[in-house]
Amino acid sequence: MLAGTDEGATRSLREMAGDAYASPFHFSRLLSRLAGEPPAAMRRRVMLERAAWQLRQGQTVTDVAWAAGYSSVEGFTRAFSKGFGHPPSVPARSHWLPAANGIHYHPPMALWVSSREHAMNPLTEQLVSHELDDTRALLEIAKGLPEEELRAVWVPGLRVMEWDSQEESIIAVLEHLVWNREVWLAAIEGADMPQRDENAARDGVNGLIARHDATAGRWLAVVRDIDARGGWDDRMIDALCEPPESFVLSGVIAHVLEYSAHRRQLVRHMLRAAGRQVGAGDPINWLRRRRGEETGADDE
Repeated sequence: MLAGTDEGATRSLREMAGDAYASPFHFSRLLSRLAGEPPAAMRRRVMLERAAWQLRQGQTVTDVAWAAGYSSVEGFTRAFSKGFGHPPSVPARSHWLPAANGIHYHPPMALWVSSREHAMNPLTEQLVSHELDDTRALLEIAKGLPEEELRAVWVPGLRVMEWDSQEESIIAVLEHLVWNREVWLAAIEGADMPQRDENAARDGVNGLIARHDATAGRWLAVVRDIDARGGWDDRMIDALCEPPESFVLSGVIAHVLEYSAHRRQLVRHMLRAAGRQVGAGDPINWLRRRRGEETGADDE
């Protein structure tokens, strides 16, 4: 699978299937069944693992990005950050990414098959990944709106949480959407709470995209870690609350997913009111597109 890795992560399913003397459809179906991972997805993951190892050897981000087949450093940085939970400028503790099949990159040009590996429950993985991808997609749509539509009051008096500020505009709902994940991520990681003021959305959608991208990979990594160590029933106790309050980690993740889904639908409602076309955000269609992209279904 690593043969010809300099061809990059974007090598087509048809090319890989040709090397195996099979049609793209049968190659994808067979490998997905045997390895539990679509071939294009496996190749992309293994190439990211190789990139992490190369970075630890002192190669530059630009060189590693091109060698991995990415057309831009920005695209590689997003993929790396989502996979490892931090940007490529930060050395990865391990160059392995989670893999149910245990297949990983082994330097300098080989594969390693681990006999014991824990993979996150597919439902949990899909719920968290969909939330991150759908949020990013909505931010991209909002980026094209004029300021007057972004900050217009579409739902007067809207307050999602009774203790929180109002969310009457598109930019306000999007900021709360990003902020909610930032707060819980800091709490679980034991980091300083992010600062926030009444003008938190002043940097506009580009600022929110930067904040989302800075936390998306870390959030997925945190959830994977909780799952890997069986920590769903672990508790955080906030001694600053009066009286002190405890939070079960499974409840925290469910809270983020619940209110993210609610706010994403609110944004869709507001975007439609502004005359914009926006999809439903259905996880079924998201997964279908994702697997279609990974298996190269369009080749058939």
